[in-house]
Amino acid sequence: MAAIAATALLLATALATPALAHGTDDGGNGSGGKFSFGVIGDVPYGAAEIAAFPSYIQDINAHTELSFVGHVGDIKNGSSVCSDDYFAAIRKNFDTFTLPLVYTPGDNEWTDCHRANNGAYNPLERLAAVRKVFSPKPGVTLGAPMKVDSQASSGLPENVSFRKHGIAITAVNIPGSDNSMLPWAGLGQTAPTAEQLAEVQQRTQGDIRELTDTFREARKHHDRAVVVMTQADMFDPTVASPSQADFGAYAPLVQSLIEQSNAFDGPVYLINGDSHVFNEDHPLAAGSSWLPFYGQAVAAKNLTRVTVDGSSNAKDWLKVSATTKGSPAPLTFERIPFTHPAS
Repeated sequence: MAAIAATALLLATALATPALAHGTDDGGNGSGGKFSFGVIGDVPYGAAEIAAFPSYIQDINAHTELSFVGHVGDIKNGSSVCSDDYFAAIRKNFDTFTLPLVYTPGDNEWTDCHRANNGAYNPLERLAAVRKVFSPKPGVTLGAPMKVDSQASSGLPENVSFRKHGIAITAVNIPGSDNSMLPWAGLGQTAPTAEQLAEVQQRTQGDIRELTDTFREARKHHDRAVVVMTQADMFDPTVASPSQADFGAYAPLVQSLIEQSNAFDGPVYLINGDSHVFNEDHPLAAGSSWLPFYGQAVAAKNLTRVTVDGSSNAKDWLKVSATTKGSPAPLTFERIPFTHPAS
């Protein structure tokens, strides 16, 4: 009887386990069929948004036509504590997504945690905590489980890629605060530490491999477009005179984006947060001031950058929709207001 009961329990557990969706769902080069996904970022910021965040998630869950949701980082504001308890609370919110959730970390939850008002943490310890809490099963998304390709074997479980209906998609850990190169002033540092430099070098090399691999697969499958999701706004339009001290560490990543975009015969979409105000532009087109800033002589005319609303501007989420094959643009963008915004 005990053996029969144990067998029945195992069977019941297996039947209750959610089916694992696959990120790559079209094989070959896809039919160019319609699909859509949602993107949010820089949310929740502060007490009002923390309280409203569950309703934001339910708003998005109501759109059952979505294939997945992307969160492009910053799950807290830059002046609050980076505690384990806070991470656990956000993870509990994330677990209420009924759609697969693809999350890439922002600077506020690790890079900037050295600040006194953040708890004066070692940012690398916080990055390890972020990975433990938000990438517990590398290769499987949060929310509804979906299989993705992960760089876990390189120590970067948060870097993932997958394909949907002829669209290649990747999420890459590129945070604000100059790609995590700003000194840890809250810990008394005036220049990057050796361990900080080592982490930036290792992660940046991994990021470039992630971009290279994603574009290689997109070319192999003759995909219609590539989507790259990151937290950092490497082309912040609100900064009139950018400095190398604040943006210079992004240079190798920008170079990779240009090289890979120009080697791809189709549109490339960079979706980021960080600067908090919706924006759609072409920051690496010919004549852009960002090209000489990053030491680049060649433009990327097929790259479109889209910034999602965030912080006090987080009154909506971004719906990204793939059009049918043959349409003028593979993707369209629509801002959907939250039912009960915090402000």
